[in-house]
Amino acid sequence: MRVYGRFELPPDKAELHRRAVRLEWWTIVFFLVAILLLAVTLGQSQAMKAAWIEDMLGLVPPAAFLVAARFRNRRPTERFPYAYHRSVSVAFLAGSVALLSLGGYVVYDSVMRLIAKERPPIGLVELFGQRFWLGWLMIVVLLATMVPAILLGRVKQRIARELHDKVLFADAEMNRADWLTAGAAVLGILGIGAGLWWADAVAALIIGADIVRDGVRTTRAAVADLMDEAPSLVDGSGPHPLPRELLAAVLDHDWVADAWLRLREEGHVFVGELLVVPVADTDRLTERVEELERFARAFNWRVHDLVVAPVTAIETADGARPPTPDVMTRRP
Repeated sequence: MRVYGRFELPPDKAELHRRAVRLEWWTIVFFLVAILLLAVTLGQSQAMKAAWIEDMLGLVPPAAFLVAARFRNRRPTERFPYAYHRSVSVAFLAGSVALLSLGGYVVYDSVMRLIAKERPPIGLVELFGQRFWLGWLMIVVLLATMVPAILLGRVKQRIARELHDKVLFADAEMNRADWLTAGAAVLGILGIGAGLWWADAVAALIIGADIVRDGVRTTRAAVADLMDEAPSLVDGSGPHPLPRELLAAVLDHDWVADAWLRLREEGHVFVGELLVVPVADTDRLTERVEELERFARAFNWRVHDLVVAPVTAIETADGARPPTPDVMTRRP
């Protein structure tokens, strides 16, 4: 039986991953330019400040993804016998905490400014010999940063679903938060221009609340991954169908009387254990177990490290059947 070593993505997925790496480098360049432009036009707007801080923290998910990409497929070592797949989960947690921290700060700062009834002044600026309201320059910069964020976020979401990469998906969510932040900041600045002193702080508060919502959801998912939660879809909308499908396929083998499967996520891949109860008088049991292990790995590229063990029965110490991905596991 093959002992698991370095994990390589299938050729089509590897190309997608290389594309994701390029996208993340472009994302870092985009955020650095956006941070500089927003810093120049920041003024006293609370919404602009929220957008600026959001762009600075927006560097965390792509940086985490690039770091994880350097470690994820390294060979196992004596110190890390299960290899470095968890680096992706750690990066996912880093990106999620960045989202949550950003949103919490923006919400707190906006509420304090509303309570203090601060009226942010937006004065005039001179550019090329012309004097005009700084708010127009702010709006131009914000609108200019919205388009790349929208395009980057949409492409990353599609790639993240195909790669089952939650770090990349969290980064796409950050890009979504970025263009929402820019849109809300534009409304806040226009509100200031219309004489609504509270519009700026309210816009920033809405921005922060949306980011907190995304941060809570992704942080919860990241912690659950590190606690070996059953595999879920990349967007956290529900359980992943692969464990149920694989278990059903295993039970279709004529020499398998019963089976139990337990999987967990480690970055892009799923690892775990498969217990099988062979039918009576099964011959060539060792060869059949090895064939079943190869079948499971070929079933889906995400099935990486699966221990297949033949047993006489499947039950816990108290006699109850262990939980499975699907309650209908026994062959009728």
